[in-house]
Formats: sequence, structure tokens, C-alpha cells
Amino acid sequence: MDALGLARSQFAITTVYHFFFVPLTLGLAVITAIMETLYVCKREEVYKQMTKFWGKLFLINFAVGVVTGLVQEFQFGMNWSEYSRFVGDIFGAPLAIEGLTAFFLEATFIGLWVFGWEKLPKKVHALSMWMVALGSTVSALWILVANSFMHNPVGYTLVEGRPILSNFWELIFNEHVMTQFPHTVFSGYVTGAFFVMGISVYHLLKKNNVELFSKSFKIATVFGLFAIIGVILVGHAQAQLMVRQQPMKMAAAEALWDSEDPASLSLLTISDQETGESSVDIRIPGALSFLSYNTFTGEVKGINDLQKELEAEYGAGDYVPSVFMNYWSFRIMIGAGFLMAFLVFVALYVWLKLKFKLKSKWWYLLTASIALPYMANTAGWLLTELGRQPWVVYGLLKTADGISPNVPAGYVMTSLAVFIILYGLLMVVDVFLLIKFAKDGYVEEHAASTVSVTAG
Repeated sequence: MDALGLARSQFAITTVYHFFFVPLTLGLAVITAIMETLYVCKREEVYKQMTKFWGKLFLINFAVGVVTGLVQEFQFGMNWSEYSRFVGDIFGAPLAIEGLTAFFLEATFIGLWVFGWEKLPKKVHALSMWMVALGSTVSALWILVANSFMHNPVGYTLVEGRPILSNFWELIFNEHVMTQFPHTVFSGYVTGAFFVMGISVYHLLKKNNVELFSKSFKIATVFGLFAIIGVILVGHAQAQLMVRQQPMKMAAAEALWDSEDPASLSLLTISDQETGESSVDIRIPGALSFLSYNTFTGEVKGINDLQKELEAEYGAGDYVPSVFMNYWSFRIMIGAGFLMAFLVFVALYVWLKLKFKLKSKWWYLLTASIALPYMANTAGWLLTELGRQPWVVYGLLKTADGISPNVPAGYVMTSLAVFIILYGLLMVVDVFLLIKFAKDGYVEEHAASTVSVTAG
């Protein structure tokens, strides 16, 4: 691979690593805040125990997530200096606001929450976790404002070939933000819900602290039900926006080589990206038109026609992203999403019909389903970013033109290897700690200290 391919791989790998932690932070912060609010309102000790148990897992995930996120910003200067120079006037503003508002909001109130037990009034302490949740959400908002400019550039004026920010409010209220932000947040809520449901089922099967984990399961199930509905509804709106703003991404995601009206949705397509010929092509007539326009008629443009249009507008070049990666990322994301929707109703059955009286080990499948939101989140991110190629800023700057000049491929390869090793170690540590404390369950703090004193 050349320096461009290695730099793209490096940013993709570090972002995928980081994005393992972000959705759980978004979801688990809100769930923990809900649990502590119930403790404040009901004054039942079990809700305090729940808050401390899930809060500990939240802190482990949060700490590793912060570490993995810091490295990404350095890559803009190391590997993508031409991109940073080109878009810095616009990209820098939301990133600076994110650091000065959301990050400090999280850092301040997470400190109050960790060290404020029994020191702050109960309502103030619960408010601290809500502020942490708010900070995480606001952080996601500003990151996505910056990212959305790459997909749908707005609010700028070209000055000597560079985009200069001319309308800050247009940047914030970018149409792309209006769908990408809620889709990301709802996905985080689903991740948190399945995390709590899966661990709760593990302890319910082992009859560990049944009251705590049955209540946790109920909260996560209700939370997850509303979240997965939000993901599906916003995802549908996002797909329709994609047809209008980035039609090539939708065409690649459906392996649709020729324009169709009505357009068919692919169940299974195996095609050659070089020739566009399909050896297998099983499709549902009219379904893609419905996905795109809420009606079973309507043209969806194919890859071949879009390639000609883009060549006419931007000049000769290959404007077709990886059909294989986009096609299967789209299906993994949607497949995992609808499977999670089904499992939420299974969780309702466990709650309402079985009353948590779980006997069969098959219910451990709900614990294994913790992996599903991570699969969907990763596949969704890959679709979002790979489908934009060959553009790093759609219609303005190609990815090949954004890389740092005169950086040898060997240097990029070395840093890539270092990042993979370090991030791999961090992932192992994070998973080990999460599994360890999740399996231990809630441990009474005063009882643990009494045992240690007695032993001494």
C-alpha cells in the first residue's frame, strides 16, 4: 500500500477503536442517571446499588474512550495536513467548541460524581450524572457538525480556492446533522440498553442479586425499546437524505449499476466492480423506491449513470466507492438493527411473561447480543465514510489531495503498527476490566472493607 492507503487505514482503524467506546458512553451515562434519579425519588437502596454498579462500568469505558479519542486529532496534522489546511477555517470551529464546552463539562461533573458520594446533596449528585450525560451528547453534536461538513458542505465561501466560514448557523443546522446526530445518539442508547440487558441476564441466570438485576433489566428494556424505534425511524430519513445528497453512496450500498424506476431492493447481489456485471442478483421490485421516496415508484440512479454525471461535473476520474464494502456494511447494519428490535420484544417476554424465571442456558444468547450494537455501529460508520469516497469533502476536495506531502509510506506504516499494538492492548485491558467487574456484580463497599480489616 502507498502512503495514501496506509494513512486511510490508520485513521479508519483508530476511529473504529474509538467508536467502540463512544456509543456505550452515550447510552450508559443516561441509564445510570435514570437509576440515580429513581434512587432520589424512591429512596430505595437498591437503586443506589444499581447506580454504583453500572456507574463503575461506565467509568471504565469512559476512561479508555478518552484516551483513544485524543490520538485522532493529532493525525490531522501528521497524515492529513493538506486536508487540515484546506478545511481548517471551518473544521476548527466546532472542534474547538467541543473541547471548550462539552469536554470540560464532562470532566468537571464526572469528578463531582465520582468523589461526591455522601458529600453532595442527593439531588445535586444525581444532577452531576445528568450533566455528564449532557456533556457526552453535546460532544457528539459538535463532532458531527464538523463531520457533516465533509458530507454536505454548507455555510462557506470559497476564497482563493479554500472554503471560509461565512454562515455559522447554516453550518450547525446542516441538513446532514439533523439526521446523523439523532441516529448516532439513538444508536448509543441502544448500545447502553443491550449492555445492561446482557449483563443483567447473566446474573439472573446465576440467581445473583435478583432484585438489582431484574430492575436493571426492566429499565434497559424500556429504554432500548424507545431507542431502537428511534434508530429505525431516523435511519429511514437518513437513507432518503442520502439519495438526495450522495446518490452514489446509495447506489453502491444497493449494488445498483443501472438506474431504475421503480427501483428494486437487493436481497443478495454479487457483482464485479470492474465490469458491473452481476453473477447473482436477487431483488425485491419497487422496495428501493419505497425506501427512498415512501412510494413504490420513483427513479433511483445507478452507478453507471452517476459516474457519467460526476465526470461531466468534476472531470475525469473514478467516482465509484467500494461496492463490496458499502453493500455489506449496509446489510450488516440493517440486519443487526432489526435483530435487536426483535430481541427487545424477547426481553419484554422475559419480563412480562416469564417474570425473570430463567432456567435454560439458551438465555445466555441475550448476553451474547451485547455484540450486536457494536457490529451495527461499526458497519454504519464504515458505510458513512467509505460511501463518500473518493471525496474527503464532498465535491470540494478528494481524499488523495488531502494527504500530507512528502511523508514516506514507511513512516506511516510504522505509526500504523504502533497504533494497532497500543490500541489492541487498550482494548484487551478495557474488555478484561469490564468483564471482571460485570461478572463480580454489586459488592457492598462496607462489607468489603470490613472483611479486609478483619483479615488484617
